[in-house]
Amino acid sequence: MTIEPINLTGHFLIAMPAMADPNFSKTVTYICEHNEKGALGVVVNRPTDMTLQGLFEQVDIPLEPSRLKALPVHYGGPVQVDRGFVLHEPVGSWQSTLQVRNDIGLTTSRDILTALGQGEGPERVLITIGYAGWAAGQLENEIGQNAWLTVDADAATLFDLPPEARMAGALGLLGIDLSCLSEQAGHA
Repeated sequence: MTIEPINLTGHFLIAMPAMADPNFSKTVTYICEHNEKGALGVVVNRPTDMTLQGLFEQVDIPLEPSRLKALPVHYGGPVQVDRGFVLHEPVGSWQSTLQVRNDIGLTTSRDILTALGQGEGPERVLITIGYAGWAAGQLENEIGQNAWLTVDADAATLFDLPPEARMAGALGLLGIDLSCLSEQAGHA
C-alpha cells in the first residue's frame, strides 16, 4: 500500500492513547517542517523542571523581563537534547529561523535569546530542549498505523494555554473530548 504524501507543517500531532514510545506518550507535537525528506517538530506539552531563568543563567545571558523568568523550558523531543529551540510569534528576523507559518518561526540562534533577555524578543515564545524528527515517509506510516491524530494548529493553543491544557485544546480543535479516546484502533 502506497501512502500518499502529505504536508503537516503547522499542524499538531496528538499522540493516541496506545502510543507506547515514552518520548511521545501523551504528547502534543507542533510540526515545524514536513516534506519529502521527513518531518521536524517540537513537543509542546511536556515542561521540564528548568525555567527560562535557569536556562539563561546556563548560557550566561541576562534575563530582564520578569514575566519570562518562571516560564518552563519544554522537552521538545529525543533529537539534539543538548540544543535549544525557540518557537515564537512573530517570526522576526533572526540569524537561524525556520519560518513555519506567516506568523510563527522556530529559531536556534543565540541572538533571539539575547533579545528576549533584553525584553526585545518576540511577544510569544515556547522554548524547548531537543526536537522530534522523522525520516522520509516515517510520520505518514505512523499516522497510517493510528499512532497520531492530526489537526491544523492554532497559536492560542500553542502559546496561551498552560502546557497541561494543550492536549485538551488540540483535541478540542477536532471536536474531540480526551475522555472519548480509546486505546483500540478500528479499521473498516
